[in-house]
Amino acid sequence: MLDFLAENNLCGQTVLRLVSRGNAIIAELLRLSSFIPPSFRHDTKEHQKYAELISDFSYFKNSDFFEDRIMSKPGLEDLDEEFKENHIDILTRFYLAFESIHKYVTDLNRFLEDLDEGVYIQQTLESVLLNEDGKQLMAEALYLYGVMLMIIDLKIEGTVREMILVSYYRYSASKTSSGESNIDDVCKLLRSTDFHNMTGSKRPLNYPESYFSRVPVPKTFVSMIIGRLRSDDVYNQISAYPLPEHRSTALATQASMLYVILYFMPEILCSQQATMREIVDKHFPDNWVISIYMGITVNLLDAWSPYKAALSALNNTLNVANIKELSCKHAGHVTKLIDTLEKLLKEGVLREVYVLDNISKLMNVMREANVTLRWMMLHTAALPPGAENNKRCRQLRDQVIVDSKFNPEIMFRLLLNIGQYEFKLREMFRKMLEEKKIKWENDKKEASERMIELGEVFSGTKPLTRVEKNENLQAWFNDMAKQISSLDHDDSTSAGRKIVQLIQAVEEVQEFHQLEANLQVKQFLDDTKKYLHQMIRVINIKEEVLITIQIVADLCYAWNIIDSYTVYMQQGIKKDPSLVTKLRATFLKLASALDLPLLRINQANSPDLISVSQYYSGELVNYVRKVLQIIPETMFSLLAKIIDLQTSKIQELPTRLDKDKMREYAQLDERYQVAKLTHAVSVFTEGILMMKTTLVGIIKLDPKQLLEDGIRKELVQQVSANLHKWLQFSSKGKPSDFLKRLDDVGDVMDGVKRSFEYIQDYVNIYGLKIWQEEMSRIVNYNVEQECNSFLRTKVLDWQSVYQSTAIPIPRFSPTDNSINFIGRLAREILTITDPKTTTYIDQMNAWYDQKTKEEVVNFKLFEKLERSLGTWGLTGLDRLFCFMAVQELQNFLGLVKKGLLADKQWTEFFAKTKKELEPVSGVIAQPQKFYSTYLTRTTKLWTTFLDVVLKVGQMQLLRRQIASRLYSSCKFDSKFLASGLSNLNNAVLTDIELHYQDPSKPYPKEENPLLYELTSYLESAGISNPYTKIYITTQRLPYFPLFSFLFVLAQIQKMSYVKSVGELIGKKTSEPIDGIPFTLGLFTLLKQFHTENTDMFLAYLGQYIRSHVQAAVGLKVPDLPQDVINILVFLEDFISLGSLSRKVLDNHIPAYIFDQFKSLSMS
Repeated sequence: MLDFLAENNLCGQTVLRLVSRGNAIIAELLRLSSFIPPSFRHDTKEHQKYAELISDFSYFKNSDFFEDRIMSKPGLEDLDEEFKENHIDILTRFYLAFESIHKYVTDLNRFLEDLDEGVYIQQTLESVLLNEDGKQLMAEALYLYGVMLMIIDLKIEGTVREMILVSYYRYSASKTSSGESNIDDVCKLLRSTDFHNMTGSKRPLNYPESYFSRVPVPKTFVSMIIGRLRSDDVYNQISAYPLPEHRSTALATQASMLYVILYFMPEILCSQQATMREIVDKHFPDNWVISIYMGITVNLLDAWSPYKAALSALNNTLNVANIKELSCKHAGHVTKLIDTLEKLLKEGVLREVYVLDNISKLMNVMREANVTLRWMMLHTAALPPGAENNKRCRQLRDQVIVDSKFNPEIMFRLLLNIGQYEFKLREMFRKMLEEKKIKWENDKKEASERMIELGEVFSGTKPLTRVEKNENLQAWFNDMAKQISSLDHDDSTSAGRKIVQLIQAVEEVQEFHQLEANLQVKQFLDDTKKYLHQMIRVINIKEEVLITIQIVADLCYAWNIIDSYTVYMQQGIKKDPSLVTKLRATFLKLASALDLPLLRINQANSPDLISVSQYYSGELVNYVRKVLQIIPETMFSLLAKIIDLQTSKIQELPTRLDKDKMREYAQLDERYQVAKLTHAVSVFTEGILMMKTTLVGIIKLDPKQLLEDGIRKELVQQVSANLHKWLQFSSKGKPSDFLKRLDDVGDVMDGVKRSFEYIQDYVNIYGLKIWQEEMSRIVNYNVEQECNSFLRTKVLDWQSVYQSTAIPIPRFSPTDNSINFIGRLAREILTITDPKTTTYIDQMNAWYDQKTKEEVVNFKLFEKLERSLGTWGLTGLDRLFCFMAVQELQNFLGLVKKGLLADKQWTEFFAKTKKELEPVSGVIAQPQKFYSTYLTRTTKLWTTFLDVVLKVGQMQLLRRQIASRLYSSCKFDSKFLASGLSNLNNAVLTDIELHYQDPSKPYPKEENPLLYELTSYLESAGISNPYTKIYITTQRLPYFPLFSFLFVLAQIQKMSYVKSVGELIGKKTSEPIDGIPFTLGLFTLLKQFHTENTDMFLAYLGQYIRSHVQAAVGLKVPDLPQDVINILVFLEDFISLGSLSRKVLDNHIPAYIFDQFKSLSMS
């Protein structure tokens, strides 16, 4: 019969590809279960935000009502669009995974139909099940479908599935309605089962059989598969476990398959007692906790409790006396095995000769150890949530723990020893297999040469003491040499028999011809026998041993359970860091679990091999990192003691030291403590570096990289925790408290940095590089997450370039309206420098309290920020202020468009005012009366607009201060970088200007990253001017210059010009306003529009000044009103802050007015 898995066997290839796909689907479901958006979990803040947009399958009954509510409720439609943009990618991926389950079972049913209808020539269900590969694949195809259904219910709760499916349906209407999608069938298959994988929840009625029957599978097929699994050794595992007491372990794989498949025929579980008795007696005579797939465990007592026949059959296994006997037996094995393994693992015991002579005994030890380990780990493990509710399950587990005197540390010791033992044997056999032919040829050559030399001795030609010539012996020895030379390595069976006969012949000739009398001849004969014996050993080195080791050493049942032993692994490493080398073997043993899901994918040459391998390998590598993280954790705890000693106890040596003070500064005890702690750190480092580079699945683990990643992870954890803890502020706090808090943060960060620099040489890492990279990542990640609140399309954790699975940045629960420490810090700075409570004096570079006139904060604030958070913190704050400013500017435009321009009365008012002010080049008669009329009408209009303008101005001011600090820091720390960036910036700007003058000159193309990259560098170095930046795109707004002009007139009355400080300052504390932020805010606002708006705005102000000057000419005392002086001061600040030319004003205000004003203000 044609090989079932041959490429030209269509039937075999079809079912192989199906099984391969099943394993890939399960890997995708497990992967996605870690990426369920928080919005779909009821206990999260995100769910509350989007609650009105998310629904379960009740949506399909009232879809019109649901959609109408979204459309009618203000703001809900925008929120819906935001939710769609943020989640459509992950929703699509979830849906494709869900759909693939339905497609899998549909394809399985179609394959069975085709098989039944004779589509596959000479193949029927019966003939396929007679084939060894055929029955394995057919059983796996059905089993994997059951596993998919179980995993999706365990990992993705029913209501969550429904919400995901409904959301996908709503947002992908075009796909779902076009007929391309079978979403209806997917929804029917995956609707909620009411099963909840948590302690205390009840099992739904008829679960899971009703769930498994949603898409029926032919009963004949199920029945025949169950029949094969009941009667056959489907995977030929019994040959690897010859002892009868190991049968349940040998059949464990098909037992777990049988457990799943029985749910497709629940009548067997319920009423067929004889069948269930046969199944239990064969597969579960001594075990009731099984692993169904990659460590997902099931307690049969709990799982089969609703089924009469199954529970009845299981009663013999669950007999109290039987459990006690099993527990005591395995407990005895544990003690004996640990002693045996430790003896075998002693240096020099497992030598090649010993292993080859005792391979059968050594394999029996391995089998016994793995069987014992499996039983003990499964039956003492924590119960699944469902079984935790079952009183009898708890009693059985407690009984096993008591009767076996279970000690997890001893079990860990056994696991460690088995891993080491298997690793050594496996490596020895691999090496021997590689060298097998060379050794065979060497031994054959040596034995043959000995025979030839003996032939020469008895020929009489070769002188040897007291050996007479013997032609018969000469011929015999020459013939033996030929016989030995003719031995064929490839024909191991006949060669083995022949070698045994040759050894007997050598012994006989030695005995009958009394050759023992001559010591030299005897030595030659003994050597020949030795080499022939070695050839027998070599020929017994077979690959079957490695295959048996692989089968016996399987640890996939402990994929999840192993986590409960992590604490013991870490305790062991803490006591003895060299334990890491032994753990390497345990991790490699755990890596054997990857063979189960990857075998069929590999056989099918599926492109899914890489992604599935990466998932499982990644999970295992994450576990290895978790275990070994104890090393960096311990290092940092030792580091904390070193920091304490260095900062608080050990005095710094002065540049000059008197001889009589040497003892005082020696501090021998303290320095001994530092040396001792430093040595302990280096010992831990040595421990992890002793672990060789290891291939875990398809991922290579480099111990040096592991150590560095672990150190980075611990550094990130500690720095993040410190920043979260220290950067929390009270609403009633004072500015002085804030500054002290920044000093404290600076001290803490400085201490961590200093200790990190101190330790770098002892652990062989680049401390400063790691510090800078991780600090940058922490700040940038937190800024990114804080900025998410301003973005419609959020950057999720798995999309972030700053977040990492190996070195994750922790997220803490928000303590106020901010998401994290950077938001709290930014908002605290805004509170302290609020223009409504403080006044900014530009000449002093400081903020003063409006009531007490005392200084609140000055430029040193930004020095403290840099000391606390570094340049990354300053650039992060700058970016966050930028986002905040954009939001305020958008709010301002929204207020103008929806509040003013949408109101007909206001548009008519502005149209009339504009008309009366024209032409702006002229002057207004009786300006005081004219302007006051319009200001009175708009008095109540400005409050909201003023808040926005002041906030924008305040943020711009802070951004400018940050840029100034960054630039001075860059010039001080890296003057060449500062000069280089500045020159490059000037050169690029010059080239761009030349291009606009002559378009034939070059200009950076869109795909050229030069401008983007250069801008990033310039902003980080503070070589930028935030005042001149464009933050938002705007459309032309009618009457905007007039609106801005009236707004300035209304606010200028609230301020007065104070000569002593040279600034506009608010008159009353009841009407708080600050001149510089106000001017900056308005300039920034106008900067977002075309320059003609600014020109028109200045024209209106020029008309206002000229009109008042004209009106003052006829007066006896021609003094300018205070408001006009304020406007002149405002304009001077306006062009100064905006870096505008004085000529801009000369077109609207005569130069002499400004000159006279300046001389008056100076006097």
